[in-house]
Amino acid sequence: MARRPLDITIPNLTGTRAVLTGGSDGIGLRIATRLAAAGATLVLPVRNLPKGEAAIATIRETVPSAAVSLHPMDLASLESVAAFGETMRREGSPIHLLINNAGIMTPPARQTTDDGFELQFGTNHLGHVALVSHLLPLLRAGRARVTSQVSVAANQGAINWDDLNWAHSYDGMRAYSQSKIALGLFGLELGRRSAANGWGISSNLSHPGVAPTNLLSARPELGRTGDTRSVRVIRWLSGRGILTGTPESAALTALYAAISPNAKSGRLYGPQGLAHMGGAPAEQTLYSRLRSEDEARSVWQVSEEMTRAPFPVG
Repeated sequence: MARRPLDITIPNLTGTRAVLTGGSDGIGLRIATRLAAAGATLVLPVRNLPKGEAAIATIRETVPSAAVSLHPMDLASLESVAAFGETMRREGSPIHLLINNAGIMTPPARQTTDDGFELQFGTNHLGHVALVSHLLPLLRAGRARVTSQVSVAANQGAINWDDLNWAHSYDGMRAYSQSKIALGLFGLELGRRSAANGWGISSNLSHPGVAPTNLLSARPELGRTGDTRSVRVIRWLSGRGILTGTPESAALTALYAAISPNAKSGRLYGPQGLAHMGGAPAEQTLYSRLRSEDEARSVWQVSEEMTRAPFPVG
């Protein structure tokens, strides 16, 4: 089945400083390339510096004049996130876009971050909470838009309040869903607190649908020695243009949420195809797990405590 090409119009971003997590491969690398092509000054904090350098080389094959810099940062280490934030604040340049895109998915066995948090909760959610906290002065100075990448998995499961770190009953998929629900609730609460306190930041959510990326591929460092059956099926469907997207089309929703003048704070954007697995980006009904403002406030409070990265009251 022939796949109809999908794209969105990206405005000239010259003079825009954008920070993107997870920009060294997969969907993130596609987002990074499009931002660089539009003229953004791009900052890529990465855990693996050689992989980041390879990503910059790939970007410059398409955009020889790309203004892109690389910085070490591991979302699974609060010390590393704080060090990156300190570097950015010392440079002092306002940030206009922050895309919280990086993530890991379903390690077969429970693993923990440097700080002892369950790896998915600590990386996908808490690492990004700490990042926003440490960059907040620069985000305020740039009147930034913050886009947090959730997942269709945020439409299932729940916050495991009795065991946030899954120390007693680890389930990889449920822990992944929790991490994305928590990040979504935090992103929405960020927008509400910004509006209430005059921070000048807008904050929305995106999800990429379903596409063949490395999230479910072989990841020996996560204890997954071979590709999962799920990713093999997704590759097969994607290659035939059935239901799912491609890494290129999956990147469009975060781009749309981050740069479109039609994308609003407090909203969710994802593919508009069947079951929102693929298709062009569009606003979507907020998932039921993301609608409780009380739960969002609870997530905000516990995340501040766990990351030791408090936000200003006003």
